Amino acid sequence: MKPHPRAVEPLLAEIARQSLTRLRRTVEEACELEGAEVAVDGRRLINFCGNDYLGLSRHPELIAALCQAAARYGVGSGASHLVTGHGREHELLEEELARFVGRERALLFSTGYMANLAAITALAGRGDLLLLDRLSHASLIDAALLSRARLRRYPHADAAALAHMLAEVRCTPAADRVTLIATDGLFSMDGDVAPVAELARSAARHGAWLLVDDAHGLGVLGAGGRGTLEHLGLHPTSVPLLMGTLGKALGTFGAFLAGDRDVIELILQRARSYIYTTAAPQPLAAATRAALRILQREPWRRERVLELTRRFRAAALEHDVPLAASSTPIQPIVLGDAEATLTASRRLAESGFWVAAIRPPTVPRNTARLRVTLSAAHTDAQVDALVAALARCLAAPRRA
Repeated sequence: MKPHPRAVEPLLAEIARQSLTRLRRTVEEACELEGAEVAVDGRRLINFCGNDYLGLSRHPELIAALCQAAARYGVGSGASHLVTGHGREHELLEEELARFVGRERALLFSTGYMANLAAITALAGRGDLLLLDRLSHASLIDAALLSRARLRRYPHADAAALAHMLAEVRCTPAADRVTLIATDGLFSMDGDVAPVAELARSAARHGAWLLVDDAHGLGVLGAGGRGTLEHLGLHPTSVPLLMGTLGKALGTFGAFLAGDRDVIELILQRARSYIYTTAAPQPLAAATRAALRILQREPWRRERVLELTRRFRAAALEHDVPLAASSTPIQPIVLGDAEATLTASRRLAESGFWVAAIRPPTVPRNTARLRVTLSAAHTDAQVDALVAALARCLAAPRRA
């Protein structure tokens, strides 16, 4: 039964009581400021909670590529990819992304959420089985629910538990149905890497599909920035389907799926989140092509963000700042209590640092955290100053 409009107020009050109210912050200025600084609510803050890992979102080459393409193609695509919205810049970007990740073909989407919906709902349906990591991104979970396939979730990064589930499946009458395993490559809230090699071996052994959402690994991990698979020394064919986003390390907007030609063609033909939505503007594709060139031309960006990650961890451990076991630019500081995490985030803002408080349902109950992210745009001094501010605010008495 739908709630009566008057019943909304107590729902909002309960969210507030649990310190789970989400607030939007309006960024007023960015490109006129230096490095990772932004202007928010009239104050200059150093952004330590974004996903612009390589510092490309303000790069002059991306801005120039976008403006030139807008002058040529306009600022809107006007229709879906399958009507009149698919342009030359889209086509070139798909080809370049496929080459970059070592796949036969890539397919563009407006968001990673839509790409994951497309992949799962196109490949699995009623009577099939989906196996997801317990900490998989919300888009993978929602896609699994929308597919109407049977959903089982294995303990986080537990390849042995997954193998056991697959062995059980082989003994059931539905063994001839589709089995699809889905996981993040680099987990966005914990900063750890999935055991993709073990998952891939189990998938191959049991004839299951494997989808890796590498939204946060692409551009950051691997010797060439090709993501989690390259980082783990895996051949692209070990994972049939890869999802990557363009709005994080590549600094623009959008996402893509990459795989062999027939798989991508099947998704194009079946996926409602591809067929029934307007294509992203061509200028964004042009800017992304520029970002992809820079990523390959300037490996120092990836090296720099990993160097800053090591610097942050060494300083944080020296100051007794509690860290998770992450060697990636995602550095969660788990405080547990939602209100305490909000308080710490506010204190950091007062010191000039923007570090978001991540609370349930984004993370499991009692694991609220500060999510620190590093970027190649940060300086050594900014990282050192953040650690000092963290040490002060975490040592201070907790207050509302």
